[in-house]
Amino acid sequence: MRLFLLLVMISLICLSVQLEPLASLAYWQHQLIEQGQWWRILTGNFTHTNWIHFVMNIVGLWIITYLFKPSPNSLLFVLLLVSLSVGLLNLTTTMGSYVGLSGALHGIFAYYALSEALCGRKSSWLLVVGVVVKTGWEMTMGASQSTSELINAAVAVESHFFGVLTGLILALIANKAQLLTRFK
Repeated sequence: MRLFLLLVMISLICLSVQLEPLASLAYWQHQLIEQGQWWRILTGNFTHTNWIHFVMNIVGLWIITYLFKPSPNSLLFVLLLVSLSVGLLNLTTTMGSYVGLSGALHGIFAYYALSEALCGRKSSWLLVVGVVVKTGWEMTMGASQSTSELINAAVAVESHFFGVLTGLILALIANKAQLLTRFK
């Protein structure tokens, strides 16, 4: 039940920053972050280009939590760390602005898939490989044109990459004991 309440809370936060005046105060914009509006590093992940983009990301969040069934504390911790990482790493790109939860969603998915795999669930390795291949494809071949048209913006494939990278690193750190046991 607590996970359900956390998902409702995250969904409502995303909904609230979808609406003005909060949307203008929350979206990730490189220039404004450099001018000291550092909160945008985090909040930009929770804003969206349009209602289709919003619904796609919120449904994605709910599906990921249904698949992996994380504890509320774990989900909140991973969501915040991955979101901060995506927001910070986006500063290393030429990206001028960014909105959307998809980078964080990729990181959450990668984190829980690798965590399950390291804890012995062999089928989860397919999920890890799948998210790595998907992200690699996007980085080399570009994102789906139909997705760009749906969200009315270019898909920020760099954010997906940063999310996956962060999720995998967090999973390795969090599952250090299982790694050490396997390599002894």
